[in-house]
Amino acid sequence: MKILVTGGGGFLGHAIVKQLVERGDEVSSFSRSNHEKLHELGVEQIAGNLDDSEAVNSAVSGCDVVFHVAAKPGVWGDYLEYYNTNFVGTLNIVNACREFGVKKLVYTSTPSVVHSGDNIEAIDESAPYATHYLTHYPKTKAMAEKLVLESNCEDLATVALRPHLIWGPGDNHLVPRIVARGKAGQLRRIGTEECLVDSVYIDNAADAHILAEQKLEYDSPVAGKAYFISNGEPMCVWELINKILEAADVPPVTRTISPKVAYAAGWLMEMIYGALRIKSEPRMTRFVAKQLSTSHWFDISAARNDFGYNPRISIAEGLQLLKQDFAKN
Repeated sequence: MKILVTGGGGFLGHAIVKQLVERGDEVSSFSRSNHEKLHELGVEQIAGNLDDSEAVNSAVSGCDVVFHVAAKPGVWGDYLEYYNTNFVGTLNIVNACREFGVKKLVYTSTPSVVHSGDNIEAIDESAPYATHYLTHYPKTKAMAEKLVLESNCEDLATVALRPHLIWGPGDNHLVPRIVARGKAGQLRRIGTEECLVDSVYIDNAADAHILAEQKLEYDSPVAGKAYFISNGEPMCVWELINKILEAADVPPVTRTISPKVAYAAGWLMEMIYGALRIKSEPRMTRFVAKQLSTSHWFDISAARNDFGYNPRISIAEGLQLLKQDFAKN
């Protein structure tokens, strides 16, 4: 098949592209810039922005399947930038799929669409969308996810996956930030409770996307649904962070601040950064304070049952692979 992966040069996008190329598909990538690692895989690269409908149309034309992975991530920034990339960009993808007869659309969402800031423990996909959001990313991703699922029809089968805290070798977001702040002595454990969180190793996250696409048909159980994706091994968030630091040969986090202090500090920093129009991300935000002081783990039974998702690399195995990668670099 001819398949388009938006954000094919990103961490998850590249992992999906590699599996599709190994499967024998003709793969192209749509992103803002070219990537040498995609060139090495023989992948056609199309440059453009998601909020440019003409560029999106050009990329989607002639494709059988689209994996829409690209998004504007993060916890800080201008709302319009998130809206234009995450919602308008997804609208452009959906419209292009309809116009050019694409049969399947696999959308990468996030569990944050159901997180209002309280503890989330063992919930499944029946959980409602959050009533409010502390940052623009989950808000605009929720808008986009709803659009994708509502677009499911006989001519275009859609599915949304919600991978949580993707990590592993090659990560350009979560792991580097943890390690950099750990080396700088900027990490503080928030609270003393053993808050459990889910995460997912990169290869498992890519597996889930491929498996969902294989089962996706208009009349299949997968069509028009969202699925939580994780390793199915919830652990204390600070245990996970310290194990990542250990893999990078960085000392563990030992100092602690209270959740109330962290939240207040996040609120204050957001006010200051907003007033001064500072574009760089604050060291603490309300969203980050909540993410690091609450439980959020999920029941992945639906993904197991509906399209055979079974994490093949455990957290322990993934940490060993991460350690080996650090040793090489």
